[in-house]
Amino acid sequence: MKSIKDIDITGKNVLVRVDFNVPLDEHRNIMDDIRIRSVLPTLQYILDNNAKLLIASHMGRPAGKVVPELSLSHVAKRLGRFLEKEVKVAKDCIGPDVKALVSGMKNGAVLLLENLRFHSEEQKNDEDFAKALASLCDVYINDAFAVSHRIHASVAAITKYAPVSGAGFLLQTELNYFKKAMNEPLRPLVAIVGGAKVSSKLRALENMLQCVDKFIIGGAMANTFLKSTGCNVGKSKVEDDLVEIAGAVMKKAAEKGIKFYIPVDAVVAPQVDPKAETKIVPIKEIPPDWMVLDIGPSTSLLYSEVLYDAKTVVWNGPLGVFEMDAFSRGTTAMVHSVANSYALTIVGGGDTDVAIHKAGETDRITYISTGGGAFLYLLEGRDLPAVIALDEADCSV
Repeated sequence: MKSIKDIDITGKNVLVRVDFNVPLDEHRNIMDDIRIRSVLPTLQYILDNNAKLLIASHMGRPAGKVVPELSLSHVAKRLGRFLEKEVKVAKDCIGPDVKALVSGMKNGAVLLLENLRFHSEEQKNDEDFAKALASLCDVYINDAFAVSHRIHASVAAITKYAPVSGAGFLLQTELNYFKKAMNEPLRPLVAIVGGAKVSSKLRALENMLQCVDKFIIGGAMANTFLKSTGCNVGKSKVEDDLVEIAGAVMKKAAEKGIKFYIPVDAVVAPQVDPKAETKIVPIKEIPPDWMVLDIGPSTSLLYSEVLYDAKTVVWNGPLGVFEMDAFSRGTTAMVHSVANSYALTIVGGGDTDVAIHKAGETDRITYISTGGGAFLYLLEGRDLPAVIALDEADCSV
Protein backbone atom coordinates (compact mmCIF):
# COMPACT_ATOMS: atom_id res chain seq x y z
CA MET A 1 0.00 0.00 0.00
CA LYS A 2 1.47 3.31 -1.12
CA SER A 3 1.50 6.31 1.20
CA ILE A 4 0.58 9.70 -0.19
CA LYS A 5 4.22 10.62 0.47
CA ASP A 6 5.33 7.93 -2.00
CA ILE A 7 3.42 9.60 -4.83
CA ASP A 8 4.34 12.65 -6.87
CA ILE A 9 1.23 14.81 -6.56
CA THR A 10 2.66 18.19 -7.60
CA GLY A 11 0.29 19.89 -10.02
CA LYS A 12 -1.93 16.79 -10.20
CA ASN A 13 -5.67 16.35 -9.74
CA VAL A 14 -5.83 14.55 -6.39
CA LEU A 15 -9.12 12.97 -5.34
CA VAL A 16 -9.32 12.28 -1.61
CA ARG A 17 -12.03 10.06 -0.15
CA VAL A 18 -12.76 11.34 3.36
CA ASP A 19 -15.55 10.78 5.86
CA PHE A 20 -17.39 14.05 6.39
CA ASN A 21 -20.48 12.26 7.73
CA VAL A 22 -20.59 14.70 10.65
CA PRO A 23 -23.53 15.04 13.07
CA LEU A 24 -25.83 17.99 12.35
CA ASP A 25 -28.47 19.60 14.58
CA GLU A 26 -31.99 20.49 13.46
CA HIS A 27 -30.67 23.73 11.95
CA ARG A 28 -28.02 21.83 9.94
CA ASN A 29 -25.21 23.18 12.13
CA ILE A 30 -22.22 20.89 12.68
CA MET A 31 -22.25 19.50 16.22
CA ASP A 32 -18.83 17.78 16.10
CA ASP A 33 -16.16 18.45 13.46
CA ILE A 34 -13.53 15.90 14.56
CA ARG A 35 -13.87 14.01 11.28
CA ILE A 36 -13.07 17.16 9.34
CA ARG A 37 -10.14 18.10 11.55
CA SER A 38 -8.72 14.56 11.40
CA VAL A 39 -8.04 14.72 7.66
CA LEU A 40 -6.64 18.26 7.58
CA PRO A 41 -2.99 17.06 7.54
CA THR A 42 -3.66 15.12 4.33
CA LEU A 43 -5.62 17.93 2.71
CA GLN A 44 -3.03 20.54 3.66
CA TYR A 45 -0.20 18.34 2.36
CA ILE A 46 -1.92 18.17 -1.03
CA LEU A 47 -2.37 21.94 -1.14
CA ASP A 48 1.21 22.50 -0.02
CA ASN A 49 2.30 20.46 -3.04
CA ASN A 50 0.45 22.82 -5.36
CA ALA A 51 -2.05 20.19 -6.46
CA LYS A 52 -5.75 20.48 -7.25
CA LEU A 53 -7.73 19.07 -4.35
CA LEU A 54 -10.95 17.14 -5.04
CA ILE A 55 -12.77 15.87 -1.97
CA ALA A 56 -15.34 13.07 -1.97
CA SER A 57 -17.51 11.91 0.93
CA HIS A 58 -20.93 10.62 1.87
CA MET A 59 -23.36 11.96 4.43
CA GLY A 60 -26.17 10.00 6.02
CA ARG A 61 -28.25 7.39 4.23
CA PRO A 62 -30.10 9.03 1.36
CA ALA A 63 -30.63 5.63 -0.31
CA GLY A 64 -29.56 6.75 -3.76
CA LYS A 65 -31.78 9.83 -3.84
CA VAL A 66 -30.94 13.53 -3.70
CA VAL A 67 -31.84 14.67 -0.19
CA PRO A 68 -31.01 18.40 0.25
CA GLU A 69 -30.72 18.03 4.03
CA LEU A 70 -27.83 15.60 3.45
CA SER A 71 -25.90 17.84 1.07
CA LEU A 72 -22.19 18.20 1.79
CA SER A 73 -22.57 21.94 1.26
CA HIS A 74 -23.22 22.02 5.01
CA VAL A 75 -19.55 21.27 5.70
CA ALA A 76 -17.98 23.53 3.04
CA LYS A 77 -17.84 26.66 5.21
CA ARG A 78 -16.26 24.84 8.15
CA LEU A 79 -13.72 23.18 5.89
CA GLY A 80 -12.92 26.49 4.20
CA ARG A 81 -12.29 28.09 7.57
CA PHE A 82 -9.86 25.33 8.52
CA LEU A 83 -8.03 25.43 5.19
CA GLU A 84 -8.24 29.24 4.95
CA LYS A 85 -9.38 28.79 1.37
CA GLU A 86 -12.55 29.00 -0.67
CA VAL A 87 -14.14 25.55 -0.97
CA LYS A 88 -16.36 25.27 -4.02
CA VAL A 89 -19.15 22.68 -3.92
CA ALA A 90 -20.12 20.70 -7.01
CA LYS A 91 -23.78 19.91 -7.62
CA ASP A 92 -22.92 16.26 -8.18
CA CYS A 93 -19.93 13.95 -7.78
CA ILE A 94 -19.73 12.65 -11.37
CA GLY A 95 -20.86 13.76 -14.82
CA PRO A 96 -19.93 16.35 -17.47
CA ASP A 97 -20.66 19.38 -15.26
CA VAL A 98 -18.31 18.09 -12.57
CA LYS A 99 -15.64 17.32 -15.19
CA ALA A 100 -15.96 20.88 -16.48
CA LEU A 101 -15.47 22.27 -12.95
CA VAL A 102 -12.39 20.08 -12.46
CA SER A 103 -10.85 21.08 -15.79
CA GLY A 104 -11.23 24.74 -14.82
CA MET A 105 -9.44 24.35 -11.49
CA LYS A 106 -6.10 25.97 -10.80
CA ASN A 107 -3.34 24.46 -8.69
CA GLY A 108 -4.14 24.94 -4.99
CA ALA A 109 -7.91 25.10 -5.58
CA VAL A 110 -10.41 23.00 -3.61
CA LEU A 111 -13.57 21.33 -4.91
CA LEU A 112 -15.93 19.41 -2.64
CA LEU A 113 -17.97 16.86 -4.59
CA GLU A 114 -21.59 16.31 -3.64
CA ASN A 115 -22.75 13.39 -1.48
CA LEU A 116 -21.60 10.12 -3.04
CA ARG A 117 -24.63 8.29 -1.68
CA PHE A 118 -26.99 10.39 -3.77
CA HIS A 119 -26.06 7.66 -6.27
CA SER A 120 -27.15 4.14 -5.31
CA GLU A 121 -24.19 2.81 -7.32
CA GLU A 122 -21.79 3.98 -4.59
CA GLN A 123 -22.94 1.40 -2.06
CA LYS A 124 -23.25 -1.27 -4.77
CA ASN A 125 -19.52 -0.92 -5.57
CA ASP A 126 -20.59 -0.27 -9.15
CA GLU A 127 -17.68 -0.42 -11.61
CA ASP A 128 -19.01 2.29 -13.96
CA PHE A 129 -19.59 4.68 -11.05
CA ALA A 130 -16.08 3.98 -9.76
CA LYS A 131 -14.67 4.56 -13.25
CA ALA A 132 -16.51 7.90 -13.50
CA LEU A 133 -15.06 9.03 -10.16
CA ALA A 134 -11.56 7.89 -11.12
CA SER A 135 -11.76 9.80 -14.40
CA LEU A 136 -11.67 13.05 -12.41
CA CYS A 137 -8.20 12.46 -10.99
CA ASP A 138 -4.57 11.68 -11.62
CA VAL A 139 -4.13 10.39 -8.06
CA TYR A 140 -6.64 8.75 -5.69
CA ILE A 141 -6.07 8.90 -1.92
CA ASN A 142 -8.16 7.05 0.66
CA ASP A 143 -8.24 8.87 3.99
CA ALA A 144 -11.65 7.58 5.09
CA PHE A 145 -10.84 4.93 7.69
CA ALA A 146 -14.40 5.01 9.04
CA VAL A 147 -15.81 3.55 5.80
CA SER A 148 -12.86 1.36 4.84
CA HIS A 149 -14.70 -1.76 6.02
CA ARG A 150 -17.32 -1.13 3.32
CA ILE A 151 -17.09 -2.56 -0.17
CA HIS A 152 -18.20 0.66 -1.82
CA ALA A 153 -17.20 2.15 -5.15
CA SER A 154 -15.33 5.15 -3.70
CA VAL A 155 -13.05 3.01 -1.52
CA ALA A 156 -12.87 -0.34 -3.30
CA ALA A 157 -13.61 -0.45 -7.06
CA ILE A 158 -12.11 2.99 -7.72
CA THR A 159 -8.57 1.70 -7.14
CA LYS A 160 -8.88 -0.39 -10.33
CA TYR A 161 -9.35 2.72 -12.46
CA ALA A 162 -7.40 5.52 -10.77
CA PRO A 163 -3.94 5.93 -12.38
CA VAL A 164 -2.29 5.85 -8.93
CA SER A 165 -3.80 5.03 -5.53
CA GLY A 166 -2.52 5.51 -2.00
CA ALA A 167 -3.36 6.05 1.66
CA GLY A 168 -3.69 9.38 3.43
CA PHE A 169 -2.17 10.20 6.80
CA LEU A 170 -5.31 9.44 8.84
CA LEU A 171 -5.77 5.97 7.37
CA GLN A 172 -2.11 5.18 8.00
CA THR A 173 -2.28 6.48 11.58
CA GLU A 174 -5.38 4.42 12.36
CA LEU A 175 -3.76 1.24 11.04
CA ASN A 176 -0.46 1.92 12.82
CA TYR A 177 -2.11 2.45 16.21
CA PHE A 178 -4.17 -0.68 15.81
CA LYS A 179 -1.04 -2.65 14.96
CA LYS A 180 0.69 -1.30 18.08
CA ALA A 181 -2.27 -2.28 20.23
CA MET A 182 -3.15 -5.72 18.90
CA ASN A 183 -0.17 -7.10 17.01
CA GLU A 184 2.76 -5.67 18.96
CA PRO A 185 1.30 -4.71 22.37
CA LEU A 186 3.13 -3.84 25.53
CA ARG A 187 1.63 -6.18 28.14
CA PRO A 188 -0.65 -6.57 29.96
CA LEU A 189 -3.09 -5.85 27.13
CA VAL A 190 -6.58 -5.10 28.49
CA ALA A 191 -9.65 -5.10 26.25
CA ILE A 192 -12.72 -3.21 27.46
CA VAL A 193 -15.78 -4.37 25.54
CA GLY A 194 -19.21 -2.84 26.05
CA GLY A 195 -22.34 -2.08 24.09
CA ALA A 196 -25.72 -3.67 23.69
CA LYS A 197 -25.19 -7.05 22.05
CA VAL A 198 -22.85 -9.99 22.39
CA SER A 199 -23.83 -10.92 18.82
CA SER A 200 -22.25 -7.74 17.41
CA LYS A 201 -19.03 -8.30 19.36
CA LEU A 202 -18.77 -12.12 19.40
CA ARG A 203 -16.37 -12.37 16.47
CA ALA A 204 -14.16 -9.68 18.02
CA LEU A 205 -14.20 -11.40 21.42
CA GLU A 206 -13.22 -14.74 19.90
CA ASN A 207 -10.41 -13.15 17.89
CA MET A 208 -9.09 -11.20 20.88
CA LEU A 209 -8.82 -14.42 22.88
CA GLN A 210 -5.66 -14.94 20.83
CA CYS A 211 -3.87 -11.87 22.17
CA VAL A 212 -5.57 -10.20 25.16
CA ASP A 213 -4.43 -10.65 28.77
CA LYS A 214 -7.57 -9.30 30.46
CA PHE A 215 -11.16 -8.65 29.41
CA ILE A 216 -13.45 -6.08 31.04
CA ILE A 217 -17.10 -6.53 30.02
CA GLY A 218 -19.90 -3.98 30.40
CA GLY A 219 -23.04 -2.65 28.77
CA ALA A 220 -26.17 -4.70 28.11
CA MET A 221 -24.01 -7.45 26.61
CA ALA A 222 -22.69 -8.15 30.11
CA ASN A 223 -26.17 -9.43 31.05
CA THR A 224 -25.78 -12.37 28.68
CA PHE A 225 -22.46 -13.30 30.32
CA LEU A 226 -23.99 -12.88 33.79
CA LYS A 227 -26.89 -15.16 32.87
CA SER A 228 -24.41 -17.79 31.63
CA THR A 229 -23.01 -17.93 35.19
CA GLY A 230 -26.47 -18.60 36.64
CA CYS A 231 -27.34 -15.03 37.68
CA ASN A 232 -30.93 -13.87 37.48
CA VAL A 233 -30.76 -10.51 35.69
CA GLY A 234 -34.45 -9.64 36.01
CA LYS A 235 -35.95 -7.89 32.96
CA SER A 236 -32.54 -6.92 31.66
CA LYS A 237 -31.80 -7.14 27.96
CA VAL A 238 -30.34 -10.61 27.28
CA GLU A 239 -29.57 -12.55 24.10
CA ASP A 240 -30.90 -15.89 25.29
CA ASP A 241 -29.67 -17.74 22.20
CA LEU A 242 -26.10 -16.68 23.04
CA VAL A 243 -26.03 -17.47 26.76
CA GLU A 244 -24.33 -20.81 26.16
CA ILE A 245 -21.84 -19.27 23.72
CA ALA A 246 -21.05 -16.48 26.19
CA GLY A 247 -20.30 -19.13 28.80
CA ALA A 248 -18.03 -20.91 26.31
CA VAL A 249 -16.09 -17.68 25.69
CA MET A 250 -15.53 -17.27 29.43
CA LYS A 251 -14.46 -20.91 29.74
CA LYS A 252 -12.01 -20.57 26.86
CA ALA A 253 -10.56 -17.43 28.44
CA ALA A 254 -10.04 -19.31 31.71
CA GLU A 255 -8.32 -22.17 29.88
CA LYS A 256 -5.94 -19.67 28.27
CA GLY A 257 -5.22 -17.94 31.58
CA ILE A 258 -6.99 -14.76 30.46
CA LYS A 259 -8.68 -12.82 33.26
CA PHE A 260 -12.34 -12.19 32.42
CA TYR A 261 -14.15 -9.54 34.48
CA ILE A 262 -17.91 -9.06 34.55
CA PRO A 263 -19.93 -6.71 36.79
CA VAL A 264 -20.29 -7.42 40.51
CA ASP A 265 -22.96 -4.78 41.11
CA ALA A 266 -25.27 -2.70 38.96
CA VAL A 267 -27.47 0.36 38.69
CA VAL A 268 -30.98 -0.95 38.06
CA ALA A 269 -34.34 0.62 37.21
CA PRO A 270 -37.84 -0.61 36.28
CA GLN A 271 -37.50 0.87 32.78
CA VAL A 272 -35.12 2.82 30.55
CA ASP A 273 -36.23 6.28 31.60
CA PRO A 274 -34.11 9.18 32.90
CA LYS A 275 -36.80 9.86 35.53
CA ALA A 276 -37.12 6.25 36.68
CA GLU A 277 -36.39 5.20 40.23
CA THR A 278 -32.90 3.69 40.49
CA LYS A 279 -31.11 1.38 42.90
CA ILE A 280 -27.57 0.11 43.27
CA VAL A 281 -27.60 -3.62 43.98
CA PRO A 282 -25.17 -6.55 44.05
CA ILE A 283 -25.48 -8.65 40.90
CA LYS A 284 -27.09 -11.50 42.83
CA GLU A 285 -29.83 -9.17 44.14
CA ILE A 286 -31.30 -7.75 40.94
CA PRO A 287 -35.09 -7.39 41.47
CA PRO A 288 -37.07 -9.66 39.12
CA ASP A 289 -38.97 -6.79 37.48
CA TRP A 290 -36.02 -4.41 37.15
CA MET A 291 -33.26 -4.13 34.56
CA VAL A 292 -29.53 -3.48 34.63
CA LEU A 293 -28.71 -0.14 32.96
CA ASP A 294 -25.19 0.60 34.23
CA ILE A 295 -22.34 -0.93 36.17
CA GLY A 296 -22.30 -0.09 39.88
CA PRO A 297 -19.65 1.70 41.97
CA SER A 298 -18.01 -1.53 43.21
CA THR A 299 -17.62 -2.68 39.61
CA SER A 300 -16.14 0.70 38.68
CA LEU A 301 -13.60 0.34 41.49
CA LEU A 302 -12.80 -3.24 40.44
CA TYR A 303 -12.31 -2.25 36.80
CA SER A 304 -10.08 0.65 37.82
CA GLU A 305 -7.88 -1.80 39.76
CA VAL A 306 -7.77 -4.14 36.75
CA LEU A 307 -6.30 -1.27 34.71
CA TYR A 308 -3.66 -0.41 37.33
CA ASP A 309 -0.81 -2.35 35.69
CA ALA A 310 -2.09 -2.20 32.10
CA LYS A 311 0.43 -1.24 29.42
CA THR A 312 -2.04 -1.29 26.51
CA VAL A 313 -5.80 -0.67 26.63
CA VAL A 314 -8.25 -1.13 23.74
CA TRP A 315 -11.84 0.00 24.37
CA ASN A 316 -14.96 -0.48 22.26
CA GLY A 317 -18.46 0.28 23.57
CA PRO A 318 -19.96 2.06 26.62
CA LEU A 319 -20.66 0.26 29.90
CA GLY A 320 -24.22 1.50 30.38
CA VAL A 321 -26.96 3.70 28.93
CA PHE A 322 -24.60 6.65 29.26
CA GLU A 323 -26.80 9.00 27.21
CA MET A 324 -29.00 9.30 30.32
CA ASP A 325 -27.35 10.93 33.32
CA ALA A 326 -28.73 8.40 35.80
CA PHE A 327 -26.96 5.58 33.96
CA SER A 328 -23.80 7.38 32.81
CA ARG A 329 -21.61 7.14 35.90
CA GLY A 330 -20.12 3.74 35.14
CA THR A 331 -18.98 4.73 31.65
CA THR A 332 -17.72 8.10 32.92
CA ALA A 333 -15.75 6.40 35.70
CA MET A 334 -14.24 4.06 33.13
CA VAL A 335 -13.22 7.04 30.98
CA HIS A 336 -11.38 8.60 33.92
CA SER A 337 -9.73 5.28 34.83
CA VAL A 338 -8.49 4.80 31.26
CA ALA A 339 -7.30 8.41 31.11
CA ASN A 340 -5.45 8.00 34.43
CA SER A 341 -3.71 4.80 33.37
CA TYR A 342 -0.09 4.74 32.23
CA ALA A 343 -1.01 2.60 29.22
CA LEU A 344 -1.17 3.19 25.51
CA THR A 345 -4.94 3.77 25.25
CA ILE A 346 -6.89 3.32 22.02
CA VAL A 347 -10.62 3.87 21.87
CA GLY A 348 -13.03 3.39 19.01
CA GLY A 349 -16.65 2.73 18.15
CA GLY A 350 -19.89 2.21 19.99
CA ASP A 351 -20.20 5.91 20.88
CA THR A 352 -17.27 5.49 23.25
CA ASP A 353 -15.67 8.57 21.72
CA VAL A 354 -18.81 10.55 22.61
CA ALA A 355 -18.49 9.44 26.24
CA ILE A 356 -14.84 10.55 26.30
CA HIS A 357 -15.68 13.99 24.92
CA LYS A 358 -18.54 14.27 27.41
CA ALA A 359 -16.20 13.42 30.29
CA GLY A 360 -13.64 15.99 29.11
CA GLU A 361 -10.79 13.48 28.82
CA THR A 362 -10.10 13.69 25.07
CA ASP A 363 -6.56 14.99 25.51
CA ARG A 364 -5.60 12.20 27.90
CA ILE A 365 -6.46 9.28 25.62
CA THR A 366 -3.58 8.22 23.37
CA TYR A 367 -5.72 7.74 20.29
CA ILE A 368 -9.44 8.03 19.56
CA SER A 369 -10.35 6.23 16.35
CA THR A 370 -12.62 7.95 13.82
CA GLY A 371 -14.24 4.65 12.84
CA GLY A 372 -16.70 2.49 14.75
CA GLY A 373 -17.50 -0.27 12.28
CA ALA A 374 -13.99 -0.25 10.80
CA PHE A 375 -12.42 -0.41 14.26
CA LEU A 376 -14.60 -3.38 15.21
CA TYR A 377 -13.80 -5.01 11.85
CA LEU A 378 -10.10 -4.91 12.74
CA LEU A 379 -10.81 -6.25 16.24
CA GLU A 380 -12.43 -9.22 14.52
CA GLY A 381 -9.10 -9.98 12.87
CA ARG A 382 -10.25 -9.08 9.38
CA ASP A 383 -8.46 -7.01 6.75
CA LEU A 384 -10.32 -3.89 5.65
CA PRO A 385 -11.64 -4.23 2.06
CA ALA A 386 -10.45 -0.71 1.20
CA VAL A 387 -6.94 -1.52 2.41
CA ILE A 388 -6.95 -4.76 0.39
CA ALA A 389 -7.95 -2.67 -2.66
CA LEU A 390 -5.04 -0.28 -2.07
CA ASP A 391 -2.64 -3.20 -1.65
CA GLU A 392 -3.85 -4.79 -4.89
CA ALA A 393 -3.57 -1.47 -6.74
CA ASP A 394 0.02 -1.11 -5.52
CA CYS A 395 0.89 -4.65 -6.67
CA SER A 396 -0.63 -4.09 -10.12
CA VAL A 397 1.57 -1.06 -10.84
